[in-house]
Amino acid sequence: MHSRRDHGWNRREFLRTLSLAGTAGFLGLRPELFAAEPPPETTKITLRRTTVLCHAPVHLAEALLKFEGFTEVHFKETARGEAVPPAEALASGEVQIMMQFAGPLLLRVDAGDPILILSGGHIGCQELFAHESVRSVRDLKGKTVILATTPGAGPHTFLATVLAHVGLDHRKDVKVLWLSIAEGMRAFEERKADAYMGGSGLRPEFRTKWMRRMIVNSTTDRPWSQYFCCMVAGNREWVRKHPIATKRALRAILKSADICALEPQRAARTLVDQGFTTRYAQAVQELRELPYGKWREYDPEDTVRFYSLRLHEAGMIKSNPQKIIAQGTDWRFLRELKKEIKG
Repeated sequence: MHSRRDHGWNRREFLRTLSLAGTAGFLGLRPELFAAEPPPETTKITLRRTTVLCHAPVHLAEALLKFEGFTEVHFKETARGEAVPPAEALASGEVQIMMQFAGPLLLRVDAGDPILILSGGHIGCQELFAHESVRSVRDLKGKTVILATTPGAGPHTFLATVLAHVGLDHRKDVKVLWLSIAEGMRAFEERKADAYMGGSGLRPEFRTKWMRRMIVNSTTDRPWSQYFCCMVAGNREWVRKHPIATKRALRAILKSADICALEPQRAARTLVDQGFTTRYAQAVQELRELPYGKWREYDPEDTVRFYSLRLHEAGMIKSNPQKIIAQGTDWRFLRELKKEIKG
């Protein structure tokens, strides 16, 4: 890992940059709005944080959350393949706000969990690689696909929607191998499976080697690139009890997303400095590739509707999009922030 001095933008400098004057100038915030707003109903907040780089807006949000009036900012550290799925930690109230791929969030909303999707986060981060026998998604019928994840997680729900989009059933038209990320990449390279479905965090050398065999890239390929991948969600009871705190927390995360979009090198240096990754070059590349600045432009309700339909077709949820939107979304904070924070 590089030393803190080498990065040129260590944690102390990051916090200093996000002082009142610096934040207002750098991010286009309007100090008069902060002065007019009441303080958050609570000054304590817990977010879910993982090793997944595409969730960088949450990883980098601590300074902005403190700027918003949260004096106690805690993070529940979780890892891939954990026993308790991230969205369940949100539903239980252990975590108040988090970023997660749309699919797992919709599964929990369909199950009746007290989760509210508040905003889009970024576009893309799911990728599907395949050997020569597979030229398109339809060619996956009868083939073996590696999923480096757990059932119901992001890559699993994305694969199900990709297959459903072309009329295939993930339960009977493909064989799934459930492996760890390292095991999955190795098994794919040893040709023990026909395809590999993965999300953010693949080894750069693996991705570079197999880039020509990528048959789906949700960052660039339609229709996936027209919708959010990861979204920001909150615990429903916490949101209802703390609307001011919710708005302030969401603003911190969305402005952190703006930092990722505007200053990917500096954001990557901070991620390395804070120990989220040792791969600076990979972090820079990923932050540059993922469209973090689309939260103002894209309609998150379109994303919920799209993935709800696909997951319903895939047999993973029972609710129709209207029910999911009614019981599992709250866009009022996002609407206010879009008016207040101009791009």
